[in-house]
Amino acid sequence: MPMLTRAAIAVVPLGALASALTALVPTALAQTADFVPVTDEMLQNPDPADWLMWRRTLDSWGHSPLDQIDTQNVASLRLVWTRALGPGMQEGTPLVYDGVMYFPNPSDLVQAIDAATGDLLWEYRRSLPADLGEYFPVPSINRNLAIYADTIIDTSADDFVFALDARTGELRWQTQILDYRRGAQQTSGPIIANGKIISGRGCEPEGGPDACVITAHDARTGEELWRRRTIAAPGEPNGDSWGDLPDEDRWHVGSWLVPSYDPELDLVYVGTSVTSPAPKFALAGNDLKYLYHNSTLALDANTGEIVWYYQHIVDHWDLDHPFERLLVDTVVAPDSRSVPWINPRVRPGERRKVVTGIPGKTGIVYTLDAATGEFLWARPTVEQNVVLDIDGASGDVAVNPETLFVELGQERFVCPTALGGKNWPAGTYDPAANVMYFPLQNTCMTVSPTTARPTLESLYGIRADQRITPNRTEVGSIYAISVQTGETLWRYDQRAAVLSLLSTAGGLIFGGDANGRFRALDAASGDVLWEINLGSPVSGYPVSFAVGGKQYVAVSTGSSLTALGANRLTPELQPSSGNNLFVFALPD
Repeated sequence: MPMLTRAAIAVVPLGALASALTALVPTALAQTADFVPVTDEMLQNPDPADWLMWRRTLDSWGHSPLDQIDTQNVASLRLVWTRALGPGMQEGTPLVYDGVMYFPNPSDLVQAIDAATGDLLWEYRRSLPADLGEYFPVPSINRNLAIYADTIIDTSADDFVFALDARTGELRWQTQILDYRRGAQQTSGPIIANGKIISGRGCEPEGGPDACVITAHDARTGEELWRRRTIAAPGEPNGDSWGDLPDEDRWHVGSWLVPSYDPELDLVYVGTSVTSPAPKFALAGNDLKYLYHNSTLALDANTGEIVWYYQHIVDHWDLDHPFERLLVDTVVAPDSRSVPWINPRVRPGERRKVVTGIPGKTGIVYTLDAATGEFLWARPTVEQNVVLDIDGASGDVAVNPETLFVELGQERFVCPTALGGKNWPAGTYDPAANVMYFPLQNTCMTVSPTTARPTLESLYGIRADQRITPNRTEVGSIYAISVQTGETLWRYDQRAAVLSLLSTAGGLIFGGDANGRFRALDAASGDVLWEINLGSPVSGYPVSFAVGGKQYVAVSTGSSLTALGANRLTPELQPSSGNNLFVFALPD
């Protein structure tokens, strides 16, 4: 290889320099020379050693089938390596394939790292517009990556989808989705559904309804295949759910977290967020549905057409519902002692393919038929007072009238807050136990509407005074919930807010909190078996992978809006805010 002089380095673009330096690293050559392209079959049935997407599998389980680390030996877990991450809001998920970890740092800095040693193999640093902060409140968040063939695929802060050579980090192609100055914010990356890149985004009011889209692109070329608006337009099905509002005044129904996908049904499942402003009297009245906000959408993966939808609640308080949808094949037998809202047509003991979990900030567990969207059952977890009732036969949700607004300045006491209940920190599902585990917060607020015309500073048109739920001292809770019956099997409560979770076949639940503690809990009982203080909020999504037959657990820390907001409720807790990546394993 030719020698790189100082003068040459000064003019080489960063991506090319990273590729050139990679060639000097023998470890990088060894791990990329025999790169095996990733296929749809591999994504739909990943090797237990790999973590190939946001929640490892397309059904969003967040579960590792590895069991080398278990309840008997987890107390011996030790730090193997750590690495500092780039600055900004940090909520990243490691993607691990064949011993290489690909990590999405804030602001579209993508790194390839030797997963066993922590050595850097290459990095790609995207050149971003200097004025992003004028259009988005948190432009640096970059939650996840995708992998397909021999490329790493991501959506960028400046509204492109792009692919990097997985061996070198060189940019292969990029496709603009929207003009970032028109208000679409891509804080999460995509999934790959049968060769299609499926991605959603947030959408600020200045972008209008055309910024609120879910898109599909060809995973090999970047060519756009379809785009689906999440706001019904006048004259189309459900367009009248916004009343007589003109199309340009229909704002801010985002899909800013990561979709799920069922290859057998060929359906993509996406959750959506609130409108802006949130109080509906400021739009066209409290008696309309404003579709498709706060809904689950099932989209035809080939066309983007809406096959079915279910609206979880008409929102007035910024209680989004864009979070992960778990896809599970299960016996459905809700226990009426635990579950207040049950479809009378459900035959206890019948097996269904369902969409389940806690999709929104209310903390309510919903279970829907995955093929049809039929409501099966729902139940609350943490304190909430916005849903008064759910009709079991229809699934229609009745909003508590005492929480509604009819004019500016009114105050209402509402549980939970915009922190959740549930928020973007992900839950997990253990298939062996048929149990789902969720990180939840116990919060309430006194809230009032302040404006009918949203701005970047007052996006939802409300002011909220947040607090811990009355008669509670713990902000954070983990709920273990039976997918079959809806029963809470155990609950773990703590002072600090809890963040994302990981389950493993070793009978463990790994998860961190806003005070920097990272723990392993017994999945059967909720008992804490191991704990370490990482110093800063455990803001990244934990994963587990194996290299050379050895199991590892990885997680990252840093700044996040949820941790910052929750820590205001516990002022005695004073974590730092360092962005770092940590990897653990058992001693040799």
